[in-house]
Amino acid sequence: MRRTHVLTAVLALAAGLLAGGPPALAADAPSPAPAAVSPAADTYTWHNARIDGGGFVPGIVFNRGEPDLAYARTDIGGAYRWQESTHGWIPLLDSVGWDDWGHTGVVSIASDAADPDRVYAAVGTYTNDWDPGNGAVMRSADRGASWRKTDLPFKLGGNMPGRGMGERLAVDPHDNDVLYLGAPSGHGLWRSTDAGVTWTEVASFPNPGNYAEDPADESGYASDNQGVVWVTFDESAGTAGSPTRTVYVGVADKENAVYRSTDAGATWERLAGQPTGYLAHKGVLDAENGHLYLAYSDTGGPYDGGKGRLYRYATATGTWTDISPVAEADTYFGFSGLTVDRQNPGTVMATAYSSWWPDTQIFRSTDSGATWTQAWRYTSYPERENRYVMDVSSSPWLTWGADPAPPEQTPKLGWMTEALEIDPFDPDRMMYGTGATIYGTEELTRWDDDTPFTIRPMVRGLEETAVLDLASPPSGAPLLSALGDIGGFRHTDLTRVPSMMFTGPNFTSTTSLDFAESDPDTVVRVGHADSGPHVAFSTDNGAHWAAGTDPSGVTGGGTVAASADGGRFVWSPEGAGVHHTTGLGASWSASQGIPAGAIVESDREDPETFYGFKSGRFYVSRDGGATFEASSATGLPAGDSVRFKALPGTAGEIWLAGGAAGGPYGLWHSTDFGETFTELPGVEEADTVGFGKAAPDASYPTLFTSARIDGVRGIYRSTDAGASWVRVNDDAHQWGWTGAAITGDPRVFGRVYVATNGRGVIYGDPADTGGGTDPDPSGACEVTYRVTHAWGDGFQAEVRLTNTGTTAWDGWSLTWTFPDGRRIAHLWNGTHTQSGTSVTVRDADWNRTVTPGASVAFGFTASGPAAEATPSAFALGGRTCTVR
Repeated sequence: MRRTHVLTAVLALAAGLLAGGPPALAADAPSPAPAAVSPAADTYTWHNARIDGGGFVPGIVFNRGEPDLAYARTDIGGAYRWQESTHGWIPLLDSVGWDDWGHTGVVSIASDAADPDRVYAAVGTYTNDWDPGNGAVMRSADRGASWRKTDLPFKLGGNMPGRGMGERLAVDPHDNDVLYLGAPSGHGLWRSTDAGVTWTEVASFPNPGNYAEDPADESGYASDNQGVVWVTFDESAGTAGSPTRTVYVGVADKENAVYRSTDAGATWERLAGQPTGYLAHKGVLDAENGHLYLAYSDTGGPYDGGKGRLYRYATATGTWTDISPVAEADTYFGFSGLTVDRQNPGTVMATAYSSWWPDTQIFRSTDSGATWTQAWRYTSYPERENRYVMDVSSSPWLTWGADPAPPEQTPKLGWMTEALEIDPFDPDRMMYGTGATIYGTEELTRWDDDTPFTIRPMVRGLEETAVLDLASPPSGAPLLSALGDIGGFRHTDLTRVPSMMFTGPNFTSTTSLDFAESDPDTVVRVGHADSGPHVAFSTDNGAHWAAGTDPSGVTGGGTVAASADGGRFVWSPEGAGVHHTTGLGASWSASQGIPAGAIVESDREDPETFYGFKSGRFYVSRDGGATFEASSATGLPAGDSVRFKALPGTAGEIWLAGGAAGGPYGLWHSTDFGETFTELPGVEEADTVGFGKAAPDASYPTLFTSARIDGVRGIYRSTDAGASWVRVNDDAHQWGWTGAAITGDPRVFGRVYVATNGRGVIYGDPADTGGGTDPDPSGACEVTYRVTHAWGDGFQAEVRLTNTGTTAWDGWSLTWTFPDGRRIAHLWNGTHTQSGTSVTVRDADWNRTVTPGASVAFGFTASGPAAEATPSAFALGGRTCTVR
């Protein structure tokens, strides 16, 4: 996330979410619970339109017991596991459903060093009423492939102030059935003694915290007590099988920030002599040298922080030493990111997380903080010298298309750098989170030789954008997106990261976009901006843009519509009423007869017709947006949680979705320019509607919606104008809240693009197409199948497929037969279908090309015993492969 307009974006996202609380779940409930009623379903394969990153990563956790096992947490987009074979990330919380959307915000994550198959996530997005549900602790015995969940009696705030502090959740290294959780909002410290199944408050813990970013904030967002913020065990103080005796806990209290227990949590005391006037963002222990390192800031972050210190506490003597790399008077930032090198005790690193300008800073010491070097320094101001080289060729948009004057550089080293970790098994590997990505290096020790090392994005597979609008034109790029915080993208290839977000101008968030149906090269977008116009136009399908002008009073993007022929535009911005223009927005005129804040859309056939909706009333203009009249339609949703679209190819035909609990809430259809609407029976709730290519045996465009039908929430498709619906997602692919936008692809039957609130743009294809064509390889193939982990009722396996022929494959499809009782639960680096014992795994688009001699690997978790699970034969496109 970028610093500017962050709270505005948070409010906008929260405002669009459903009101009302989710149903209570029993403790130890599996997640997700199976639907009681399931409509007819089609099998789809699901992918992200690749952006790679795009949001704040506040936490990275390496497992201390197994190499190459790491997790990342995001503030609104779930959790991920590192996959070493692909140097990418695997999403772990896509099964979180609509009613529990808040559980896509991850406030903390903990990986069990004694049993690396166990991982825990503390989830919940807001502690105020923006999130109607309480928080939960999710636990997995298969590295996040499946989860069970225990609801908590209070809320957690994965997207609240202070979310970069931590980790709040920790597993006891000596007794891994014991976990601690630091709670916000004055709820104190909590403990589980049965591996996260049940939780009780630690009554003896004396301080629930008292710091709030802004106690006067009436929304509850900035005024909440940030609470107990981290837990650290001293592994030198205990024996296997018994709870660790010494535990340190950080509290959001500037006068009493650090506590310790020496009797396994029975009693607690404030550490004597500790610094005051600061919050301890992190507490990291080097048990070998007996040093507890602490990173302090004057605020909770992640955006603010003007002063900070680093301290070292000697656990044996109680001595405090200020080891800050710069004098307090020279700080304009707080410290947060903090890590030690487990292979080289005495090596410690920290970040100046809130140094926005000219860049963040990273510090490194190899003598326990006695002396420091830094990632960059001034030579002769404003010129600077870097120890590192930035290579963002895999995510080129990270330059933001900027050309800053020194001492700023592009790409930046980062901002909001609260997560920083050295791989405990590899001193050369470091990862750190920023407001937009995960950066890392595998050459870290070059730092100490003053040899340049390369920092690259290490974020592939981690998609964390909040999607506000989508468009799929009939020609040109298949996908245009409007995104929070990073503006939006033009995807010409869904499997590749676009070279740049929309620029010229840049919007901090794009709130709405549209194209002319009969002239798809004409595109308009509107959004939030630090300065300058809030509207931009393109005449080449979104490849290049020119800023328009704003009507007086505009403060934000709102919604925008392009006429069918691209000659007129209607804009309903924030801060001003609805306006219309001809040409490309050189001047605007106020529209009459429609209230400010209305949602606007265009007819896709008649260039003179535009539509609007506000507070239960539908409005129609037949003169290019100059004047509107309210239609006679009744029974529509009373509020403004509505999204509607006009059908391409037919003038006056409109589909409208929306509503809220307790009032009209569903899907409506009009064929008379919105004068009347008919509610579709059987659609209990609907929040989005979009159109795609008609089915091969149909003439009406395919409809898509995010809705509840027959009691089941999901993504639905209709090929018969809404007479019947098929659910196309499944319980493993729900992505929390999907109510912002949906569209089909007018060129590919069945393809649907789904907007998520933190998991980026998801697109799906019917599994029988797999998003591509079946391969017909002309050469030989070889398969290596290996079970990597096993537990009582399941196992994990990796498969490597090698092209041993002489011709490259453009797509691949590997099949095998499992013994009875084995079923794949989760697969990465490919897409799979299973019918009985027959399994088919297809490419994941980005790994479809396999040249002669090259290999592609994928992995999966499955239910059933691992013994005798190795298949005896594999086939690639009907050709038998050699098995090694």
